[in-house]
Amino acid sequence: MKNLPLSYIEISKENLIHNIKQFRSLVKSGTKIASVIKANAYGHGDVEVAKIISPFTDYFQVDDIEEFEKIRKVAKKPILILGYLNDEGIEKAVKSKAIITAFDLIHIFKINHITGLLKTKVKVHIAIDSYLGREGIMPNQIANFIVEVKKLKNIELDGVYSHFANIEDTMNHTHAEKQIEMYHKSVEIFRSNGFPNIKTHISATSGILVYEKGNNLHNIVRLGIGLYGMWPSEHLKYLNKKKIVLKPVLKWITHVAQIKILPANHPIGYGLTYITKKTTKIAVVPQGYSDGIPRSLSNNGEVLIKGKRAKILGRVAMNMMVVDISHIQDVLPEDEVVILGKQGNNEITAEQIAIESGTINYEATTRISALLPRIIK
Repeated sequence: MKNLPLSYIEISKENLIHNIKQFRSLVKSGTKIASVIKANAYGHGDVEVAKIISPFTDYFQVDDIEEFEKIRKVAKKPILILGYLNDEGIEKAVKSKAIITAFDLIHIFKINHITGLLKTKVKVHIAIDSYLGREGIMPNQIANFIVEVKKLKNIELDGVYSHFANIEDTMNHTHAEKQIEMYHKSVEIFRSNGFPNIKTHISATSGILVYEKGNNLHNIVRLGIGLYGMWPSEHLKYLNKKKIVLKPVLKWITHVAQIKILPANHPIGYGLTYITKKTTKIAVVPQGYSDGIPRSLSNNGEVLIKGKRAKILGRVAMNMMVVDISHIQDVLPEDEVVILGKQGNNEITAEQIAIESGTINYEATTRISALLPRIIK
């Protein structure tokens, strides 16, 4: 613990590089990888991750201008901003040579106007809504969209993209195939109407595993959850675990703040949701829901101490929680506590936390507080 914070996130440089190389082996050399480091790199630390993988990626993908500005300070690779930008965001992005997204005609008119005032041009990717029902233009609007975009002097139409709705957690790919067909038709309209070399991308991690399969179908793939050593779903893990090996990148570490013995019939925490049934030895752990631990892990989740599982007792509070260490010998104040990751022969995964808290592994790591230090191993 010497010279380390009380609580922190440990990032494995080796595992991070390993994971991106695994996915590089799945796509052909002509396909570029855009590493998705939005939402603080899914909780792993965007600046830290960007520094490590910059030599191994072709693009970075972020959601907003604030994320872009952080990454631009540490990496020179092209950065895609795929979230919506308002006037201020557009101006900053254009000045910084970001590649940005237009959601519809109104948005791209705004982008063109602001870019014109700056007397420059900007690369834009167009979001296509191919049966996702979210951002982007509808396929039946594309022809008119192209007519209008050709009139804009400050727009360099660099790419068109879409996003799968449910390719990761089902064996029935009927909807995904419907999306692919509509997206390909949309791309062809662009190509046959003056944009033959436009870049295309539809696949995130799940799309790489299910759809791309090394066929070099699109210029770019967007590598998100897989970069961090997590599978998009148990289904895809089962189908692909013999093809690639993914290694978790993140370990969440804190240390015991206090040890005490409570008598039988003693309450623990807010709301009196746990009453001891017998004399119980507890450890106070200085992490809570403000740090990213789901409150739904109250009386439900576990941590690791001395390589053994210790159950959370009572409610997870804002800055601390209590765990049962009655069965663990020789625990001392400031002993290491692992909230997520390996300790000894035991491991708590993002998937376990997700199941116990009723969410998905994406959220289990993304919700970890950005205030916790990220330390590169």
